[in-house]
Amino acid sequence: MSLRPMGLPPVPEQTVRVARAAFPQESLAIRVRDRLGEVFTDEPFAEAFGVRGAPGLSPGMLSLVTVLQFAENLTDRQAAAMAIRAIDWKYALGLELTDTGFDHSVLPRFRARLVGNGMERVVFDRLLEHCVDAGLVAAGGKQRTDSTHVVSAVRDLNRLELAGESVRAALEALSAAAPDWLARAVDVPEFAHRYGPRVDSWKLPGSKVKRDQLSQVYGQDALRLCRAVWSPDAPAWLREIGAVDIMRQVLVQTYTVRTSSRGKEVVSKREADEDGVPPGHLRLASPYDPDARWSAKGDDLFWLGYKVHLTESCDNTPPEAEAEAEAEAEAEAEAEAEARGLPKLITDVTTTLSTVPDVKATAPIQQQLADRGLPPAEHYLDSGYPSAELIEAARSRGTVMVTPVLLDRSAQAKSHTGYDKSAFRIDWKARQVRCPQGNTSTGWHPVRQRERDAIVVEFAKTDCQACPVRPECTSARRGNRMLTLYPEHLHTALAAARTEQKTKTWKDKYALRAGVEGTINQALDITGIRRARYRGLPKVRLQHAFSATAINVVRLDAHWTEHPLDRSRTSNLTRLSYRLTA
Repeated sequence: MSLRPMGLPPVPEQTVRVARAAFPQESLAIRVRDRLGEVFTDEPFAEAFGVRGAPGLSPGMLSLVTVLQFAENLTDRQAAAMAIRAIDWKYALGLELTDTGFDHSVLPRFRARLVGNGMERVVFDRLLEHCVDAGLVAAGGKQRTDSTHVVSAVRDLNRLELAGESVRAALEALSAAAPDWLARAVDVPEFAHRYGPRVDSWKLPGSKVKRDQLSQVYGQDALRLCRAVWSPDAPAWLREIGAVDIMRQVLVQTYTVRTSSRGKEVVSKREADEDGVPPGHLRLASPYDPDARWSAKGDDLFWLGYKVHLTESCDNTPPEAEAEAEAEAEAEAEAEAEARGLPKLITDVTTTLSTVPDVKATAPIQQQLADRGLPPAEHYLDSGYPSAELIEAARSRGTVMVTPVLLDRSAQAKSHTGYDKSAFRIDWKARQVRCPQGNTSTGWHPVRQRERDAIVVEFAKTDCQACPVRPECTSARRGNRMLTLYPEHLHTALAAARTEQKTKTWKDKYALRAGVEGTINQALDITGIRRARYRGLPKVRLQHAFSATAINVVRLDAHWTEHPLDRSRTSNLTRLSYRLTA
């Protein structure tokens, strides 16, 4: 397939007349074509297509179809049908009224080409560039970030079902890729009887003994198949089949192979206490989505899938508002931005494995914002995102992280009766710490803990054991108090942040962060962002990039038409929620 960059074709005259007559007040698709047509061009996709071969459909047109598809939460078949029967879609795509459209299978092939060439975010970035040029979003000002869970597009399997289904998936792949080899390597009728239907399509044995026996059979079959594939006379390319490699990983993660006292090989399921199991971020959960991971949040939320982080602008204060301006001038600038009705737009979307903590996403998000030329002056986040290092690093780049830092979680701080770190006086120059009773530390040890610089301070045992308030200070068996400190600049920044976040002024300011919850709800209602449409992290990233693009298009449309940011047939409460996020 080749590409001849043309972009969206001009709208035929007959299509214009009929669309204008059918939609006298226009529609989202028509306004997107009229105002954002230049965003959907072919040139950014040139590297993903060849220069020889039959010309394919315009990638600019397919990207517009995908954005409209996500804006209306349609399947591929429904989107392809809309390109045939919807007049406003024909207008947006520049098609004749008699055009028969395209087959729905074109859309997944287009997405696969984007993923294969690392172009998941091309359309999102181009729309954001257009908004920057139009003055709808700019560097500086305020932005806020939050995350939500994403359920994978595969079934939940327990460990027994995973072991069996991984063997079945490998057999299906091998029977399609190398049927003759498989017929020689294994007893096909026996395996077909055991692995013909999906493992989760029939009821598993009720007794533990029978389940253990079935688990052992799955393990033995997986081991037998792995040995056949990795035997010297087997074609080497069989080992590169994805389902085969996943089966091998599931075998290693789920089973142990031992030799009994009688010299017999025994395959048994791993026990967490005796044999150990892989950590959550490495443990496979499905043979059909190797990137999906089990994760939990609190005591109520437990899911298999991913996590998505959305960042949006939340005031769009003009960049000329100087940081050192007085409060009155700043208020006037914010009032001017509000008067102009600038929309709140999603400026970044980041998708990670579900096991990646929020704090690991903070730096990449801020770096991506900086790469787009949209670093915020104030970045509002919840308590899962900050650390002392991140707060200080962002400040050095001109970004203030407005976020509640975690308080001192030591036993003394929790009890509110003991001596926490704030009760000790630190002399950084002398490298000493004085306790509330006047004793001076005897040890100052710079160390590396969890890949971070830290300082361990130690007090003499003789001083601590004779101290009258020792029970309020330490209960350590070693008998003396020890403190772990950040380096001076980080310790000072963390202490200042903890002090500031207790003030009413800071709490009133931080209330702005709550608006991002409405954005997540809107993304859920419009695009179904909490449920993955596709399998694998790269494709889920593409889904979320197009979801964010669709949300921005919907918000721009509300900005153009001066209509409330909501959908039809919504409750008054939901309509209010959307309006507050506008």
